[in-house]
Amino acid sequence: MGKAGLKARVEQIINILQKEYPHAKTALKFTTPLELLVSTVLSAQCTDERVNKVTAELFKKYRSARDYAEADLAELEEDIRPTGFFRNKAKSIKGFSEELLERFNGQVPASLDELVSLPGIGRKTANLVLSEAFDVPGIVVDTHVLRLSRLIGLSENTDATKVEFDLMEIVEKEKWRLFSNLLILHGRAVCIARRPRHVECTIIDLCDEGIRWKKESNS
Repeated sequence: MGKAGLKARVEQIINILQKEYPHAKTALKFTTPLELLVSTVLSAQCTDERVNKVTAELFKKYRSARDYAEADLAELEEDIRPTGFFRNKAKSIKGFSEELLERFNGQVPASLDELVSLPGIGRKTANLVLSEAFDVPGIVVDTHVLRLSRLIGLSENTDATKVEFDLMEIVEKEKWRLFSNLLILHGRAVCIARRPRHVECTIIDLCDEGIRWKKESNS
């Protein structure tokens, strides 16, 4: 399928999934860009629900980049222990907070290049912070977006950055954030990795894998 066909398919997918998930946005709770940056780091291999429980107390204790930068590492580790991989996460949070103090006056920058220059911050996290906290268009390629993009037939790549650029070519820029959130929600609710609910899928006729499944089921 050519680029025009993929663009048309994406528009149909968005129209359908928007009705299914009318309030599509990140499930992480935050009030500032710094809070979202911290939450996103904590969400690695952890549910958003658990992250939100941890940050409900964490954000009362640490209110600025300086608070994290000057925190006792062992204490910070304990504060975020329930999110898993807490040692690496604490090191990352403390590290990028020190950089924010040194280079950005303690403020989270609203630039992709500047965000990914921070220790421990990749394109997925940067795009999430940009789109949700600064309203700057960005495509967040998490495990769900990566998997569904391939299953649907929007990208043949397995590398997240390459998938991001593939999607940028076929999704309208003003819908980058929306499309990412819709795929994430659909991946969690219906197109589950080990037990996809094909019968419940509203976009099955727009999905290469879904079309294959229907043919096999009817044969």
